[in-house]
Amino acid sequence: MGRLFVAVGDSFTEGVGDWDRRLPNGVRGWADRVAKQLSKADPSWRYANLAIRSRRLDRIMDEQIDAAIALNPDIISFYAGGNDILEVRQDMDRFLDRYEAAVDRLAASGAQILLFTGFDIPVHPALVPFKRRNWKFNDRVRELARKHPDTVTLVDYWAWDIYHDQRLWDIDKLHMNRAGHRYMAIRILELLGAQHQLEFRPLGDAQRLGPLQLVQRDIEWMRQWVLPMFGRRLRGITLGDSLKPRWETPIYPAKGMKKQFRRRLGAAAELQNGDVEGYLR
Repeated sequence: MGRLFVAVGDSFTEGVGDWDRRLPNGVRGWADRVAKQLSKADPSWRYANLAIRSRRLDRIMDEQIDAAIALNPDIISFYAGGNDILEVRQDMDRFLDRYEAAVDRLAASGAQILLFTGFDIPVHPALVPFKRRNWKFNDRVRELARKHPDTVTLVDYWAWDIYHDQRLWDIDKLHMNRAGHRYMAIRILELLGAQHQLEFRPLGDAQRLGPLQLVQRDIEWMRQWVLPMFGRRLRGITLGDSLKPRWETPIYPAKGMKKQFRRRLGAAAELQNGDVEGYLR
């Protein structure tokens, strides 16, 4: 049946920022890119992506971790916690203990586990307390990598200086854009020791903004992205409430991911039209 890569987590792993309407949930992302390259080297590789944007740790543990382990994968990528860290009232010690319990469950599966530190995103001074939480989170992730040296591979995202370049980030400043996801895929494939055909072209000179432009950009960012995000949190809703996992059932990336998604859409349309016989064909 071949080897299996399963991706678990939130928007970072779902692929938000790397927009592509031709794929599930309208995104591609680093995990799709990694899976595609693995399948180019060995077409028997399979891939599942259970991640959904805005998911917090507890729902990821309830909905994704056991489901991922049940698939008996060779590799599991696990990133969770970014949304928890942004909670206004968050007991970090309790959260980190739950995170460690999740990692312990994954490590016990026997799969190779990819763990990620969180990048130190430049933020408005009012949001600095959330950066401190991220530093504390990163410390625990590194501890867990040392705790499970035979099963955990650390993806030390925090240490990669290239992500200080704003051209690797989407307009919301919280998610990588296409270039950022591509670079992430390359680094992960290197950590896995996997052959790949991805290239990362130099970005060239960065655009220089004056002090007034920087202030205006930050104000607009707060208005368009930060305030609505906290507003959704106060109302108890998330951007992922109506979404399903992108690749819940393992696929063979070598057979064409866009082609398989088109086939899925066609089957869903037939079912919606009442053509059950056509759906089952």
